[in-house]
Amino acid sequence: MDKKKLIDKESRFDVAILAAGDFPKNNVVLEILKKTTPLVVCDSAMEDVIAYNKDKNNGEQLHPSAVVGDGDSLHSELKEKYRAIWHHYSEQDFNDLTKATKFAIKNYSSKTIAYIGATGKREDHTIGNISLMRYYHEHLGIAPTLITDYGWFVPSNGEDLFESFAGQQVSIFNCGCKRLESEGLKWNTSPFNELWEGTLNEATSDSFKINGDGEYLVFRTFKKKIMAK
Repeated sequence: MDKKKLIDKESRFDVAILAAGDFPKNNVVLEILKKTTPLVVCDSAMEDVIAYNKDKNNGEQLHPSAVVGDGDSLHSELKEKYRAIWHHYSEQDFNDLTKATKFAIKNYSSKTIAYIGATGKREDHTIGNISLMRYYHEHLGIAPTLITDYGWFVPSNGEDLFESFAGQQVSIFNCGCKRLESEGLKWNTSPFNELWEGTLNEATSDSFKINGDGEYLVFRTFKKKIMAK
């Protein structure tokens, strides 16, 4: 059983996908975004890339390999300027994040994908994008990681081992398990019926184990909980 490792500045992925939510401020997330190639950008997130690259204090700039989407939120002058890397998908069955994912799988044979900027701005998009991690894992056969300024989501199923540290905050979202158990967390898990029931748990050592009979989603924070004095 491979341990799902912690995320840090040295974490590597086959590809990074930048969505049009909140642009990252966390240095760890920015380093992953800058160092991961190929970089696929969703539609209007290209404006965030341009704004970031204009800031002289950012150091290393972002170099997108592809811009993917239906084009409804990307200005026509940007489509023309970046026509060499612009890929238009008009169908509306999937959102731009899924279009970018399918593009990355087809063109870069990607298996490990880092999703950045996929939360914030609109709560409905945030919930939808987080739930897509389980869909991608189950139906597209990839290992997705949705990274925010505060932590990261990974989907899993069956028995899995997660690298952690004492005091790390952990939330578990049940996606259909009838049996869901844990070792190494402050509170034992169970096959929760409500999304909120598995939140606000805590790792007690350098790893924890989850064992379920179906799919589940795990969130781990970058920082440990700070106790009030």
